[in-house]
Amino acid sequence: MRQQSKWKWIIAMVFVLALMVFAGGCKKKPKAAPPPPPPPPAPAAPTARLSVDPSTITEGQSATLTWNTSNATDVSIDSGIGKVNTEGSQTVTPSTSTTYTLTAKGPGGTVTDTARLTVSPKPAPPPAVAPPGPTDEELFERSVKSIFFDYDKADIRADQQGTVTNNAQFLNAHSTWRFTIEGNCDERGSIEYNLALGDRRANSAKAALVAAGVSADRIKTISYGKEKAHSCTDDACWQQDRNAHFVLNQH
Repeated sequence: MRQQSKWKWIIAMVFVLALMVFAGGCKKKPKAAPPPPPPPPAPAAPTARLSVDPSTITEGQSATLTWNTSNATDVSIDSGIGKVNTEGSQTVTPSTSTTYTLTAKGPGGTVTDTARLTVSPKPAPPPAVAPPGPTDEELFERSVKSIFFDYDKADIRADQQGTVTNNAQFLNAHSTWRFTIEGNCDERGSIEYNLALGDRRANSAKAALVAAGVSADRIKTISYGKEKAHSCTDDACWQQDRNAHFVLNQH
C-alpha cells in the first residue's frame, strides 16, 4: 500500500512539472529592441587656397593676395594680416621676400595653404655723373680779364694793376697755354692811327705780364685798331673799346 502511494505521489509531481513547463512555453516572447540609429555624418573637412599675383616684385612695388575657403568658420593669414573673410583679396607691399600662410578652421578640422612672394631689391641708382667742366677756352675767358686804357693812352693805369696781377697768376698756373693779346681802340681817329695805338696797348699789356713772370714766348700780339669798336656817343661806351683783350690760342 505504501508503495502505491509513493508512486502516485511521483506521478503527481511529474504532472505538475509538465504543466509548469507547458505553461512557460506558451508565454508570449518579448519583442526584440530596435537597433540604435546610425551615428551622424562627420563634419566636412575645410578646404583652403591662397595665391599671390605677381609672385615676384621689386622692393616698393605691390602684389595681390587672393584666397578662398570652404567649410571654414575661422580664417586667418599670418605675416601681419590677421583674421580675414572666408574668401577675398588684399594688396600687400612687403619690403622683403615673404611666405604667407592661410589657416582655415572648421568643425571638420584645420587646413593651411601658402603663397610665396619674392621681393627683389631696388636696383642701385646709376652713379652720379659730374657735369662736364668748362673747356679751356671757357676757363681762360672766365679767368683772364681785359685791361682798359685811357683815351689816346697805352700805359697801364693804376686801377688795372690788380687785373694784370690776377691774369699773371692764372697764366703762370697754366704754363703750357699760349695766348694772343688783341689791342683795341674806340671808333674815333683814323684807321692807321688806331692800328698803331692798338699795337702799343697790346705790347704794353705783354710787357706787364712778362714783368709779372709770364714767359714772353707764350704771348702773341695783334692790333685791330678800331675794327671791333662799337658805335658810341659817350665816353662810358668808348671806354669799353679801349682795351687789351686776351684770347687763348688753340693748343
